[in-house]
Amino acid sequence: MNIIEETKSSLRTAIVAACQKAMNEGALPEVELPEFVIETPKNEGNGDFSTNLAMQLTRVARQNPRKIAEAIVSGIECPELIARIDVAGPGFINFYLVEDWLHKVLPAIQAEDTDYGKSDAGKGEKIQVEFVSANPTGLLHMGNARGGALGDTLAAVLNEAGYVCDKEYYINDAGNQVENLGKSVEARYFELLGRDDYQIPEDGYQGQDIIATAQRLLDEKGEAYVDMPEEERRAEMKDFALKEKVAGIAHGLERFGVKYDRWFSEQSLHDAGDVAEVVDILRDKGYVYEKDGAHWLKCTAWGEEKDEVLIRSNGTPTYFAADIAYHRNKFERGYNKLINIWGADHHGHVARLKGAMTALGYPGDNITVILMQLVRLYRGGELVKMSKRKGQFVTLEELIDEVGKEAARFFFIMRNPDSTLDFDLDLAKAESSDNPVYYVQYAHARICSILSVAGVDTPKAKDVDLALLKEENERVLIRKLAEWPQEVADAARELAPYHLAYYAKDLANAFHSFYNSCKVLTDDEALRDARLALVDCTRITLRNVLELLGLSAPERM
Repeated sequence: MNIIEETKSSLRTAIVAACQKAMNEGALPEVELPEFVIETPKNEGNGDFSTNLAMQLTRVARQNPRKIAEAIVSGIECPELIARIDVAGPGFINFYLVEDWLHKVLPAIQAEDTDYGKSDAGKGEKIQVEFVSANPTGLLHMGNARGGALGDTLAAVLNEAGYVCDKEYYINDAGNQVENLGKSVEARYFELLGRDDYQIPEDGYQGQDIIATAQRLLDEKGEAYVDMPEEERRAEMKDFALKEKVAGIAHGLERFGVKYDRWFSEQSLHDAGDVAEVVDILRDKGYVYEKDGAHWLKCTAWGEEKDEVLIRSNGTPTYFAADIAYHRNKFERGYNKLINIWGADHHGHVARLKGAMTALGYPGDNITVILMQLVRLYRGGELVKMSKRKGQFVTLEELIDEVGKEAARFFFIMRNPDSTLDFDLDLAKAESSDNPVYYVQYAHARICSILSVAGVDTPKAKDVDLALLKEENERVLIRKLAEWPQEVADAARELAPYHLAYYAKDLANAFHSFYNSCKVLTDDEALRDARLALVDCTRITLRNVLELLGLSAPERM
């Protein structure tokens, strides 16, 4: 049940009917009503819902907005829902609803249980979310971790809201970075054998993980590679390292609660001829030209400042060419919309990719790219300095070991990805109300404790006297519970799962405030049962929130 949306719909119907009545009676001129918003006022004293429709009509109706508002209000009929209506300020229409308008949400929460919050808003639209997709040349860092939490939660939210959403990892297993991975392992392999005639490439990889890979290769193969032809040796070392790195990435992400529906190989696009094919199609359409031995895409044709190389002068395709082929492959697999989560340094790539897809005849505007800003780690109030190239950074698995999966995911989710995230390691480990994930999970554990010690079967909201829930903190808590389905739908529509982290904190706060002001296990059995039903509805909703965020709902802490 989405009682908030149902109530807004009822109010909208009543408002439209009142406007038509006012027009029929000559209180308002005949005008077309604009799209208008019914929202929850920030100030609770301004009612349960409010609209600024009167002010929107001022110009077309050529009347004072308060006069327009009064004309609308005089014709509104919805006595079963509305207790009173006020006109405030320049012309806001504020609705104060009957006291029990929210009560029917409580039986619905218990009846729907794990399904409370689900909707069919997406109507089964097929969406793919591609995220992390880090080069398999090393360990996952904080940016990857942020993308993992964001992408996994976003996919869960979209599925909860009625979309059919798949999660995919694009393995960059082609190109120079993979060749340099093989050369870096080769250099470390010979170094372990006491030889220094093989050097790590200037743009190679120097992390401790590369030394570990070389050691495992030596343990497994011994000196078998010493006399092997160089090309064959590097190919085998590259494949060994690639498989190990991809397996390590998958393991780390699974520890983080992230499992993909598909792992897609970039190399498979080259092997199938898909990259060459898209270049040929774009050439046939007049979007590719040759210059200085290279093949260029005319990105300037759709307003970009410069063109982009597709095939280098040495004949090798660029990453961009493979990316075009990859996104064509996504559309050909039947996805209606594509969502990519990238680092902010890829911002220049977005418009070029969309333009290329449009040029190929695919809906480029159906590609949404979420750009993430950097993560800065703090420990003891000091910035933790990191360098990925030098292999000096906190890995995802190290973060999980230090603060746990739960705190890590929540901290990454609770900030808008377009802002830099300052991650306080000490705060993430703190068992206090200052730690948001601890605060939220503690609320769930406290609820479970209340229900456990009550000494009675948990009452059903449909069987108790909900009219007894008259206190302000009870009303606020019920209202917050009622908002959950709309929060999910809005987070899905806006691709903003961080809203759910805010909601989790707000719900926990509403519960703590209720618990501190309203004695649950009172001697008044009727009131006790009503409050226990409310507590149980809070448990169900908070559990659903935590699970959607990829977190556990502990019964004890």
